[in-house]
Amino acid sequence: MNINLIPYVAIWSVLALAVLVLFIMRKTVSSKEDDQVHILHGGLSEQVTVAQKLDVIDKWGKVLTVVTVILGLAIATVYVYSSFTSRGA
Repeated sequence: MNINLIPYVAIWSVLALAVLVLFIMRKTVSSKEDDQVHILHGGLSEQVTVAQKLDVIDKWGKVLTVVTVILGLAIATVYVYSSFTSRGA
């Protein structure tokens, strides 16, 4: 049994790249984050905007990371299984 895993590895690579891009985006956005609350200087709305952006990036980062790991494990499992079954034949 010889399975062509190249399309699945290509999809996994795109997902892994998306996770990396989200990681870099999060680092870029969080560099603008201010940990202190500035209520008197009117900077609160900017802090809220940055926090909302980070929440969205974090949500998608977690989802894509889980999907990427599961797909990677599935590809590895199919590869190992096909390696064992092709040697026995």
